[in-house]
Parts: sequence; structure tokens; C-alpha cells
Amino acid sequence: MIEVILVDENDMPIGRMEKLAVHQQGLLHRAISVYIFNDHNELLIQRRAAEKYHAGGQWSNTCCGHPLPGEDTQEAAMRRLYQEMGMACALHESFELSYCLDVGGGLTEHELAHVFIGHSNVVPQLNAEEADAFAYHPVDEILEQMRLEPERFTPWFRLCLPKVIAHLG
Repeated sequence: MIEVILVDENDMPIGRMEKLAVHQQGLLHRAISVYIFNDHNELLIQRRAAEKYHAGGQWSNTCCGHPLPGEDTQEAAMRRLYQEMGMACALHESFELSYCLDVGGGLTEHELAHVFIGHSNVVPQLNAEEADAFAYHPVDEILEQMRLEPERFTPWFRLCLPKVIAHLG
């Protein structure tokens, strides 16, 4: 059983709960979201494994997840990058973003996400339980595909990517 950290709107921990129950009840919890760019300023994206309990088969940011109880967000971002993509690089926390999104199947992503940005040219070694494809793409092409076929992308990626772009200036 994986527990996530419940937080208030100021990111202060108020408890912990099993991950699926949190998504079923739409409770605010701490999360991390990672965006890796290469030397060509292309973003590394992944297609979530079809078997994921929500948003399976959709394209998303490099990786995302939840800090474990007792783990800080930097550690969680590094852990998830390695677990999902089989890679490691320096990550810098850039900003926080709070959202409440219906992800289908009676599940809600109500997260206070710590957004990390990094740089790497490494070819990922995917964990098949997490992702079944990856690609490095120019951000403008990703945004255009999101406009044309939003259902191919996770709701949080569609929300967060423009904020990452604005942050990078």
C-alpha cells in the first residue's frame, strides 16, 4: 500500500492516506512533476503505460509522482525519474502549482505539485510498468498536438506545460 502526504493549501502536511483512496476522494496531496530538456531544447515526454490505473496510454511530462512520507520533494523527483525513465540528472525546483482535475474513472488529481526542471541528453531506459514510449519533441510541436488532440495528453500536462514555458521565459 502506497501512502501519499495530504496537505493544506500552504503545503503543510495534515496527514497521510492510501494513494488510490486519495484520488477517489479528490483530497489535496503533495506531488512532484519533472520536465527534462535536451541540448536542442526539446522536452522529454512519456506515454503512460496502458495498465496505469488512470491516464493510461496518454502522453505526459517526463515523469511525475508523489513524495513518500518522510521524503522531501527533491528526493522524490530524483527517485521517480530513475524509477520511470531509468535516468538521473540535476533537477531544480522551479515553482509550485495547485490543481484539481477530473482524470476519469471517478478519480480526481487534486495536487499541490512541486515542478522540477532538468537537462539531459540521455536515452531513457523505460520501466514498462510506468511508460511504454518516450520522445524528445520541441515544445511548440507538443502544444500544437495538445490543441489538435487534447485527449492524447494527460490533463495535468496540458495545464502545467504552458506554465513551465512561461517560467523558462
